[in-house]
Amino acid sequence: MAKENNIAKKYGNYLLLEKSLSPNSIDAYMTDLAKLSGFLQNEGLKAEEVTLDHLQQFVAQLYDIGINARSVARIISGIKSFYNFLVLDGYMQNDPTELLETPKIGLKLPTVLSLEEIEKLMSVIDLSTREGQRNRAILETLYSCGLRISELTKLKFSDLFFDEGFIKVEGKGSKQRLVPISHIAINEIEKYMYYRTEVNVKKGHEDSLFLSNRGTPISRIMVFHFIKEYAVQAGIKKVISPHTFRHSFATHLLEGGANIRAIQLMLGHEKITTTEIYTHMDREYLRQEIIEHHPRNKR
Repeated sequence: MAKENNIAKKYGNYLLLEKSLSPNSIDAYMTDLAKLSGFLQNEGLKAEEVTLDHLQQFVAQLYDIGINARSVARIISGIKSFYNFLVLDGYMQNDPTELLETPKIGLKLPTVLSLEEIEKLMSVIDLSTREGQRNRAILETLYSCGLRISELTKLKFSDLFFDEGFIKVEGKGSKQRLVPISHIAINEIEKYMYYRTEVNVKKGHEDSLFLSNRGTPISRIMVFHFIKEYAVQAGIKKVISPHTFRHSFATHLLEGGANIRAIQLMLGHEKITTTEIYTHMDREYLRQEIIEHHPRNKR
């Protein structure tokens, strides 16, 4: 048992240090491993003794207890990651998950807001208040730059390069990229800066851009909350979140004719956007894609 715990600990370090996964992703992978460990304990097996047959029995049990195909697929992905680690680290010579089939699941299309819905949502924000102007600046930045909510909450003044038309973003695995920002988003942020001077900023957060009324960086939960409130006020029936603005950003650019490669770079998708790749791209080209194809620049 001590050996199993040691392997699990090493696997967690591998996900953190070598795969550079976020804490949430690591928790998900470790939860998948815990499910498998429970099965192995019942079967009297060690992780290194597992065969394809054992794994197929494990998957069958997941279905038996009512776990849906999408969740099963995610768990299998976590198990494959674990056994890949065992082979890489020399615990096993062969990977028993190589022939383990992942269930076929239908493509779930993300929720996207139309341009009219975005305008409607923006229109219900009360810009006469400090919070309203901050929230408008946040939503314009999410939509104009296609940011993840975690990237937005970490934005700092030192990340803004308005003269050049870019912001610096820290994405997954602490990878940084430069993202073009629309003139409308810049304008809303500059209006918010006037109100920001009224906030009593807590020590250590002087460089943070978007602040709560307590003077600390705004939380993800707070952004989720006011987006849902505005959606209700605007009469939008779709279930939306901060990520909806990211999907809308990509969809509207694509529909407008932007190059899909440029969109992927601006979104910071892991498989194609390491910092090294980005620094070899023509930044003016990326900025031109935003200027020509994003609705917020067509005015």
